[in-house]
Amino acid sequence: MPHLHLEYTANLPELNTDVALMRLNNTLVASGQFGAEFDIKSRAVKVDTFKVGTALAERAFVHVKLALLSGRSPQIKQQLSESLLAVVKELCEWPANVEVQLCVEILDIDRESYTKAAIGP
Repeated sequence: MPHLHLEYTANLPELNTDVALMRLNNTLVASGQFGAEFDIKSRAVKVDTFKVGTALAERAFVHVKLALLSGRSPQIKQQLSESLLAVVKELCEWPANVEVQLCVEILDIDRESYTKAAIGP
């Protein structure tokens, strides 16, 4: 725990997802909210087919979902959300001719039903 999902539209060629995931993971480690760095699992998914609104103008988005075990206060969730958004804002040179929306969503995972197994060294 936690699980971080980074979804981004295909019209953002300057976004380096390897760098993005490492920066986001480092931000989570620095928050002090998680026991060990290897508990953080992140992935990036490029969205090839998408629409943003109804206008014909080119638009894009980056959406970060952070799923956490339930029990953290709203203040902690807000701090995590704001710190992740700050990282996303600085990830690349955003295209000048594209309206890009950046957002972070914090989700609770039911602590009682979550299970996990680690296999290997």
